[in-house]
Amino acid sequence: MAKAKQMYFCQECGFETVKWQGQCPACKSWNTFVEEKLVVGAGKHSGKTEAAAPTSILDISTVEDARIGTGMKELDRVLGGGIVKGSLTLVGGDPGIGKSTILLQVCRNLSKNDWKVLYASGEESLQQIKMRAERIGDFSKDMLLLSETNWDAIEGAITKIMPDVVVIDSIQTVYLDDVSSGAGSVSQVREVTGRLMRVAKQLGIAVFIVGHVTKEGSVAGPRTLEHMVDTVLYFEGEKNALFRVLRGVKNRFGSTNEIGVFEMKDTGLCEVDNPSQVMLDGRPLDASGSVVICAMEGTRPLLIEMQALVCQTNFNLPRRTSVGIDYNRVNLLMAVLEKREGMMLAGSDAYVNLAGGMKVSEPALDLGIVAALISSFKNIAVNPQSVFFGEVGLAGEIRGVTMAEQRVREAAKMGFTTCVIPKSNVATVKNIEGMRVIGVSKLSEVIEMIS
Repeated sequence: MAKAKQMYFCQECGFETVKWQGQCPACKSWNTFVEEKLVVGAGKHSGKTEAAAPTSILDISTVEDARIGTGMKELDRVLGGGIVKGSLTLVGGDPGIGKSTILLQVCRNLSKNDWKVLYASGEESLQQIKMRAERIGDFSKDMLLLSETNWDAIEGAITKIMPDVVVIDSIQTVYLDDVSSGAGSVSQVREVTGRLMRVAKQLGIAVFIVGHVTKEGSVAGPRTLEHMVDTVLYFEGEKNALFRVLRGVKNRFGSTNEIGVFEMKDTGLCEVDNPSQVMLDGRPLDASGSVVICAMEGTRPLLIEMQALVCQTNFNLPRRTSVGIDYNRVNLLMAVLEKREGMMLAGSDAYVNLAGGMKVSEPALDLGIVAALISSFKNIAVNPQSVFFGEVGLAGEIRGVTMAEQRVREAAKMGFTTCVIPKSNVATVKNIEGMRVIGVSKLSEVIEMIS
């Protein structure tokens, strides 16, 4: 007979222990243990398990039409070309960011193309889903809705209907009768996800699950949830911001560096085909501290405005603030400017902002950050038709970066006439009509150029 046993689970990483601890020994997080009842001996059966028969890799054929187009180019880019049959995808993000909206739009597009879709929601009634669907647009083809939180009922509907795509909104609301803990607990989320994965692989059904996030921005529940699924997508951006960025942080079927840019409107999420144009709209052309940089997100070059404001401090300890870029990187670059080029920044406040709500951590931003800081410190405007990118070392040298030619071509396409790049990258950039490429090897050349 099965008996219940008290266990403690870490909500961040899923670590198990028989007693409560203040700090998790595995992930070092504080106050993350929750108490749950674990039924020991449940689910076990007698008899030997039949041995699985291995299959030769030479006998396995890949299907050309294994991917399903979502009808949204930005989402297809992040997924690596479309939805893979039999895949399990986790979509996370802050409340109200647009997770349910984009999945409902995908279901609408798929149903238009005669794919059978099942949308199962544990948070909304059928009438509420219908009201949200009408706001997005007309559903000309049939789509199946299910308002249910019991996994056995959801699994029964899936095996009976045999849809091509299933959406579970959200995984924290689904529960199993076999697990004694409440819905959304570590045990429930892990067990339900495991069964969803088995259904997806065995039946060849593409499954999307929506995951709530913690205050730190990661998916709530055990970290093993992200390891179990095939693809993890995160929505970034503030709820009140104009643009939302969909970023793939894990993808077994494509690149993990791709992003999709969307704009929230009354009719749902709309794709932004040219993010560079949108990011540069409204930038000042004659203001000091404003520089255009080129960052790479996967295979996509993005032109973004880098803003810096350097002013005399009124405090004993100068303020350093950064938005969209690494705070420690800004401090490092300011130290290089002070040590190598003699710019006295120790008595100045510095505020650095990446316009448009983007968050980028690429080293190629260094040259743009330095140029913006120099421009604001000297109160001299930079040529508005210039684009900067390159990595800055601690010795004040300018190091080369990857995909230099793609960055220069994007700048030329957007109408810029000058690119300031590392000298080591100049040889890799072909002659581009209307573009003047300037190679720099040290910070003193950049300061001279701005002065």
